[in-house]
Amino acid sequence: MGERRKDKLKEIGFYTLEDYRVRHVNESSPMWRCEIILTEFCNFNCPYCRGLDDKIYGTRNIKQLTLIEVKKIIDIWCKDKPLKNIRFSGGEPMFYPYIMEVVKYAKEKGIKKIAISTNGSSIPKKYKEAVKAGCNDFSVSLDGCCSKDIREMSGGNGVFKTIRKNIRLLSKLTYVTVGIVLNENNVSKCVETIEFAYELGVSDIRIISSAQYNKPLPELDKIPKIILDKYPILKYRVNHFKNGINVRGIKKTDSHKCALLMDDSVVAGEYHFPCVIYMREKGKPIGKVKPSMREQRIKFMNKHDSYEDPICRKNCLDVCIDYNNRYRELKND
Repeated sequence: MGERRKDKLKEIGFYTLEDYRVRHVNESSPMWRCEIILTEFCNFNCPYCRGLDDKIYGTRNIKQLTLIEVKKIIDIWCKDKPLKNIRFSGGEPMFYPYIMEVVKYAKEKGIKKIAISTNGSSIPKKYKEAVKAGCNDFSVSLDGCCSKDIREMSGGNGVFKTIRKNIRLLSKLTYVTVGIVLNENNVSKCVETIEFAYELGVSDIRIISSAQYNKPLPELDKIPKIILDKYPILKYRVNHFKNGINVRGIKKTDSHKCALLMDDSVVAGEYHFPCVIYMREKGKPIGKVKPSMREQRIKFMNKHDSYEDPICRKNCLDVCIDYNNRYRELKND
């Protein structure tokens, strides 16, 4: 019997990335991972946040999706086969008035992984309710390791104790990652923040330089080995930095096609975008939300050159680049 191949993508640590996905994606395979921007409202004012383009909401006064709209989007993604992974984000989705309803609806539609991206500042009771409703993945922003840092990175909010309490609570209940966005204000505390997240019991840690900063991170060799060995995503990114690979940016030798467009989708307001970063960088949407979204995305993929697109070339994340390179490799195998 031949030697079983390594799943290079699964080794990265993101459960949405695996070689199986690459090998089986086509025009009629299940949608794999999709994200909905529920609301623009956020109680934080983070210095690196791009916000959303007002145009994507049309003429509506309240810049958020209605419950009916969210359900229709989920229905489109689950039309033929259940969507595998969904993420609700914003703004701050825990302040979206129908957050429990949309989580429950996603679970009813047979979606196995239901994620919420949050700043961790809501009351603990709401997070426990979200877990009970069906959320089994929380991505929490943690841009500092002390009250002063959190206040500065969140735009003046004194919610450090609340965030710490919620991360510790959720880490006992379900899968929790923290995202540490770094710029000139907090990069010197990178290792301390990683150690703090480790003490809170999280499932993994994602470090990323902000789009405005986008520089290598210092002193990563000071991260204790016990922490690196526990967290595959952290280890993947630290190894990249040590090898001179930044979080963002496509090289000419990388794949120029984004295969993620085939079974991944991001909706904000009335439109769907190539990815959430493209949306944040004020890139144009692919089109309006409607049943033919997937066909539009595949058509866009076939004609779009990621390297020639300045937004993609500068901002595409390492995990997406590795996925697309793996797609090119396996499809040519």
